[in-house]
Amino acid sequence: LITKGMSMESRLQAAAMAMGLLIAGSASASTSTATFQVTATVNNACSVSANTLAFGTYNPLLSTAVDISGGVNLTCTLGTAYQIGLSAGTAAGATVTTRQMVSGSNALSYALYRDLAHTQNWGNTPNTDTLGGTGAGIAISYPVYGVLPASQSVPSGTYADTVTVTVSY
Repeated sequence: LITKGMSMESRLQAAAMAMGLLIAGSASASTSTATFQVTATVNNACSVSANTLAFGTYNPLLSTAVDISGGVNLTCTLGTAYQIGLSAGTAAGATVTTRQMVSGSNALSYALYRDLAHTQNWGNTPNTDTLGGTGAGIAISYPVYGVLPASQSVPSGTYADTVTVTVSY
């Protein structure tokens, strides 16, 4: 572009023009963009565990009921509505209001409550005798209050029952 025969002024103009082309070439670079979605689905979920309720040694000759407490531990997804229910147990003929531990063919009655005052039976009918709440995303412990009524006429033995905890959500 710049040759020996050119005047100084022509040389400067040619140099300026070459610089302009270089700058214009740089300015004409372009970019292209795109977007994409990031998604996840969070389902309602609950995890439950329970502690053993052990009444210990029972003396049927005493006129004092035995009160104990245990717990149901529940973790539910934040905002998940739930109901916790307790079954009648495994004894034949037992109900949620007449639970029984058995030793062979012998039965020892007991009750489970949602409150310390023993006024709210703990059963398994949602919104009737269950305990409801909303998940906080952390473990929450709910007490289970057990009562072994006094003066039950039963023979000696080891009595047991199995209660199932059901969480509906």
